Amino acid sequence: MKKIFLVVLSIMMLGLGQTMAQDKGGKATEKAAPKKAKTEATKDEAGKLKKDGTPDMRYKDNKGKKEEAKPTGPLKKDGTPDKRYKGNKEGAAK
Repeated sequence: MKKIFLVVLSIMMLGLGQTMAQDKGGKATEKAAPKKAKTEATKDEAGKLKKDGTPDMRYKDNKGKKEEAKPTGPLKKDGTPDKRYKGNKEGAAK
């Protein structure tokens, strides 16, 4: 009797799990994927471009030169500024 009960219970659990699975189609699951804005850069400005016209960031020419303020205080072993010092904190740079 216990074996029959366990078999029936396991079949019910498997059936319940399948009915609670998400639908592949339907309005609730369809989401409009946001389209990436294409940058209007010519080949002279951006260097190499991807198929969709955006600059390929794997190349050094396409990476933007960021003018960041160099930390005035000491650095950690990995080269990042040590935030324990006043000269390296965000508020001190602004």
